[in-house]
Amino acid sequence: MRHDDSKLVGRTFEAGAPYLVTAEGIANFCAAVGDRNPLYVDPEAAKLGPYGEIVAPPAFVASFRYTNDVFDQLPRFGRGGLMSGIDFELEAPIRAGDSIRVSSELKQIYEKTGRTGTMEFAVVRSTLINQKGQVVARVDHRMMNRVRS
Repeated sequence: MRHDDSKLVGRTFEAGAPYLVTAEGIANFCAAVGDRNPLYVDPEAAKLGPYGEIVAPPAFVASFRYTNDVFDQLPRFGRGGLMSGIDFELEAPIRAGDSIRVSSELKQIYEKTGRTGTMEFAVVRSTLINQKGQVVARVDHRMMNRVRS
């Protein structure tokens, strides 16, 4: 490891204010990713669905990556990087009207050397908690940056 960012592993980053999920925000996300499922955008169809109201699609949890600017606070990644993957575990649906608090922990920093050189990766786990104190999702974001000599 060329920088001593490893001392940050285990550090928790809290987002400032909770994020208010709106039906419009869910609809905008769906439009951006091309998801036309009426359970996410049509209140009448959603009433007949399994949750009885509009819920966010599973991939919506990826949009919480920017709520606490974790990667900006890591010296190696503050100047940018490339998203290299995302994994998520869903615990409960996110509903329009939910207020989501995000707590993120730097889980891991590691290097890999490939044919184009050495790259450094950071893995941040974000835990999304709704206004009832219920964990709705855990999201692992992986960011990659090329190591410069």
